[in-house]
Amino acid sequence: MLCCALLLSLSACTNQTAAPPEAPVEDLDLGFDDARREAEQAVSGFVVAPGLTATLFAAEPMLTNPTNIDVDARGRVWVCEAVNYRPDYNPHHPWQEAGDRILILEDTDGDGKADARKVYYQGTDINAPLGIVVLGNQVIVSNSPHVIVFTDTDGDDKPDRKAVLFTGLGGLQDDHGIHAFVFGPDGKLYFNYGNAGRQLMDRDGAPVVDRSGNVIDNTGHPYRQGMVFRTDIDGRNVEVLGHNFRNIYEVAVDSYGTLWQSDNDDDGNRGVRINYVMEFGNYGYQDEMTGASWQVRRTGMHPEIPKRHWHLNDPGVVPNLLQTGAGSPTGILVYEGHLLPAVFQNQIIHADAGPNVVRAYPVADAGAGYTAAIVNLLKSTRDQWFRPSDVAVAPDGSILIADWYDATVGGNQAVDQERGRLFRVAPPGAPYQIPAFDVSTPATAVEALKSPNMATRYLAWTALHAGGGDAEAALQTLWQSDNPRYRARALWLLGKMAGRGPAYIDQALQEDDSNLRIVGLRLARHLGLDVIPYVERVVQDPSPQVRREAAIALRHHPAPEAARLWATLAAQHDGIDRWYLEALGIGADRQWDRFFEAWMEQTGDAWKNPAGCDIVWRARTTAALPLLAELINDPATETAERHRYFRAFDFHQGPAKQELLTAFIGGEHPAQSEILTLALLHLADPKAPRTAAVDAALAEALDAASGTQAYLDLLDRFSVADDTETLRRMALDMPDSSFAPEAMRLLLRFGGLASVQDAIDHGDAPTALRQLGTVDSQPAHALLKKVITDSSYALTLRRQAVAALGNTWGGEVQLLGLVREEQMPEALRPGAASILLNVWRADLRQEAETLLGAPPVRDAEALPPVRSLAASVGNPLQGADLFQTHCSPCHQAGSEGVDFGPNLSEIGDKLSKTGLFTAILHPDAGISFGYEGEVVTLKDGSQAVGYVTSQTDEALELRVAGGLTRRYRADEIASRTPLKTSLMPSLQQAMTQQELVDLVAYLHNLKKTPG
Repeated sequence: MLCCALLLSLSACTNQTAAPPEAPVEDLDLGFDDARREAEQAVSGFVVAPGLTATLFAAEPMLTNPTNIDVDARGRVWVCEAVNYRPDYNPHHPWQEAGDRILILEDTDGDGKADARKVYYQGTDINAPLGIVVLGNQVIVSNSPHVIVFTDTDGDDKPDRKAVLFTGLGGLQDDHGIHAFVFGPDGKLYFNYGNAGRQLMDRDGAPVVDRSGNVIDNTGHPYRQGMVFRTDIDGRNVEVLGHNFRNIYEVAVDSYGTLWQSDNDDDGNRGVRINYVMEFGNYGYQDEMTGASWQVRRTGMHPEIPKRHWHLNDPGVVPNLLQTGAGSPTGILVYEGHLLPAVFQNQIIHADAGPNVVRAYPVADAGAGYTAAIVNLLKSTRDQWFRPSDVAVAPDGSILIADWYDATVGGNQAVDQERGRLFRVAPPGAPYQIPAFDVSTPATAVEALKSPNMATRYLAWTALHAGGGDAEAALQTLWQSDNPRYRARALWLLGKMAGRGPAYIDQALQEDDSNLRIVGLRLARHLGLDVIPYVERVVQDPSPQVRREAAIALRHHPAPEAARLWATLAAQHDGIDRWYLEALGIGADRQWDRFFEAWMEQTGDAWKNPAGCDIVWRARTTAALPLLAELINDPATETAERHRYFRAFDFHQGPAKQELLTAFIGGEHPAQSEILTLALLHLADPKAPRTAAVDAALAEALDAASGTQAYLDLLDRFSVADDTETLRRMALDMPDSSFAPEAMRLLLRFGGLASVQDAIDHGDAPTALRQLGTVDSQPAHALLKKVITDSSYALTLRRQAVAALGNTWGGEVQLLGLVREEQMPEALRPGAASILLNVWRADLRQEAETLLGAPPVRDAEALPPVRSLAASVGNPLQGADLFQTHCSPCHQAGSEGVDFGPNLSEIGDKLSKTGLFTAILHPDAGISFGYEGEVVTLKDGSQAVGYVTSQTDEALELRVAGGLTRRYRADEIASRTPLKTSLMPSLQQAMTQQELVDLVAYLHNLKKTPG
């Protein structure tokens, strides 16, 4: 049950792995029979990092479909199984009537293989669970809509109590729901959910209000999309530590209390990212202010889609640590053991199921943030069914990897629900011997606190936290060690001893190690102490990371001194470090007016430098608006920077914004035409009454922008029925431009029907008809029907009109109506039949078959099983032609095709042949998140179908067949109805067996270019 990105690739790696296998690197689906998929063959295709080896720890039938694992202090592996995954999409797969299971697997003889299994719990209340953590005699299982705490009071490995910790979570049976909890070094729990989680409620169903006073939901007040949280063990004092992620599968916390996680992009955009979670940050999946999608045009948007995807050019978005291209990211941890080679020690280790790899991301300091590289720990080079779903650290320091093992990577689909594996990665010959631990005395508990295994550390932390003075003495020994991560673990506990916090924070702030100074600041916040004296001590710290934490510590602090300290921190911004800038923004939240004023008093007229311009751009106070205007009007400001400053206006509200944007009218800047257009596009409320000056400026801007996208944006934003001749020219004289369909839509919206009619009668009729086929509206349908039924038009034009009418959702209905009402001329019936007998909607298709005669149908049962098809040899060159015919109208591969469905340029890196055949023959078996179809009915009675790419209070954007994006104002929409089936039709009836094999051979060759 994994994340569902459709494109997978592997970024260039450093310190690559051991020598390649003897067999050529290929997907074993090429003639890969069931015997070669047996678990005993699994490790033969792995390439493992030097100094390590992979062994099979457990496999089916001992476990199946593992989604998440944890390893307890005894070295036993706890497994979430998800056999009952998506029964609505996988109705023919095995089903456990008793529900899914939590298993305990144990290696009793130390040979590195599990030989004992217990079923800890089984029930329908945990069908398809996504997370597990073992905390002594308690086990927390994450399974939307609930987070459940199981307690084993008598030690028999069966829960005696079951209680709900949180509820109300969205994402039931969804990879984007609630994910695993982890225990932090501060004694808190950390967890996250993807963007289907939507909200958080307490055990009684009441909305949870976080420590900042915000209701935790995704409505944009202030939080959006996926979120990461911190909470007390009992579920109190919840904090939202980051929001506006897409699908963060799991969070990892290191000994310093620093958070790391991965995030999955919208399918096919090569934007998978790894994040350092700067606390309380916005991570940019949607527009912070409006909730608009990253696909919506905006001023200053990044030219590269992977960066545009996360709104990285917007003020208020925390940067990414690393972008890894395409993938299906899953489990993640920070490895703080010593058994693995040095390159993996104290580093993030992460499973990515799409490219069949487990990787490390060695991190280096970079200003107030970090940079990271990529080093493979283990990769399956031959069997694409290896789908690592999670990673965990055993008490001996070895790594356990859960393998979902499937032809697909979740996304609402499972091809195989009978297999699943666990692998152990360790140095060759390293036995699976679990170190003895004892937490009964402070001295032995301190030794247990050094464990790389979090379950062991939990037991040690709990014992030491309750240990009093004896525990303090033992922890003092650890605090004096030479291992900074051990010292950090000791510091958290020492600081939380009654009355001892200030003394240990004082010691921490004197440390040479900046990470320990950071722990000191974090500890002060956790204890609820006044942070002002501590920030005062580090406000000039040489480490920008320490100053970053100081800025965050000032967030929402009411003291008068907070503004002065923030201004001092802001004065040290170098104009380059985006991490530092965003930390300043987080620290000034809700207090921008007084913080900015303090900075201006300190800076004076010297603000106009790269650092000062950054702060003005990031600020959320009306006092910054005149400075933004000054920068825009400065002739020395380059175009890209000018766009950047205009974009900053979008993050302000109120009359001051309107006044300043209006003030750009009548200027004499060398780029006045561009400034005028941008100012109008950024006006706070284009529907508000306009002055004569604004009307004049709008006319001037339209004249200057004629023939461009900006012209159309102005018309649409201000609902100006401008010269229809210009729109006609843009729609018909530039038919291959990206904006021609939008020009045609606006032309019809603003009463230009007669102009289009004239183009058909006296101009370029084929172009006019083709462009009409991009608009799903009543005027377009009426004009196309007129051409079809009017015998005075040439037959070729009338055939083109048939094709154009059948090109849209509403047009299909109109086309069928002409046949039903016997208005379709006999000569045009074959063309109508070719469309209507192949439409997606079964009811339309069935009526068309009755009216036009059913086409010859190939017997679907004649196809052999998918595994036999996968073993067949196809012709990729023939498949390329078939892709152009059957797939390119909705999918891109490289530069070919239409951007409607997921991009398939690297689909061969993600799906095995079995997975490809399954997707082609049974598209309803797994609809990728974000590609769920909707029917939008407008108040004029017309309809459109597609998937929603953006939704705000003002408008809905729908991507429709042909790759067009249609924007509908909220006041135009009558209703919205979700589709229960995929927008992609099955090709089972459309192609012969050999054609299917050829197409899959082509798709399977679509892989990332090595290097």
